[in-house]
Amino acid sequence: MSVDADLLLRIVLGLLAAWAVLVAGLWVFRPRDVALSELVAFVPDLVRLVRSLVGDRAVPLAVRAALVFLLVWLVSPIDLIPDFIPVLGPLDDVVVAVIVLRFVRRRLGLEALRARWVGSDAGFLLLERMVGAG
Repeated sequence: MSVDADLLLRIVLGLLAAWAVLVAGLWVFRPRDVALSELVAFVPDLVRLVRSLVGDRAVPLAVRAALVFLLVWLVSPIDLIPDFIPVLGPLDDVVVAVIVLRFVRRRLGLEALRARWVGSDAGFLLLERMVGAG
């Protein structure tokens, strides 16, 4: 095997190993007590919350950057787990959203999120459960 082919093989194996580790991490950090139907119903309110936080210059830059990353991740057609795979497909999007929202909660506090929440009380309770504050 030539040096170029050997290097290419190592790169491919490294990428596959990294992908496997990330998928395992997504499985570990998935939200277990939230039904997918609940998540779908509260997405519009969550989008309004994210838009409010990203547009607010008083919110720390790291929080706004994390939320912009989340939006790019959700819109991107490239996923760790392809969306056409039933149940597991949207899992990476949900897990990344939960991780980012937990980061936001730790930086801003639950009160700041509540002050900007325009959705229902049930929707905010779901948000609390997702970010580990409920």
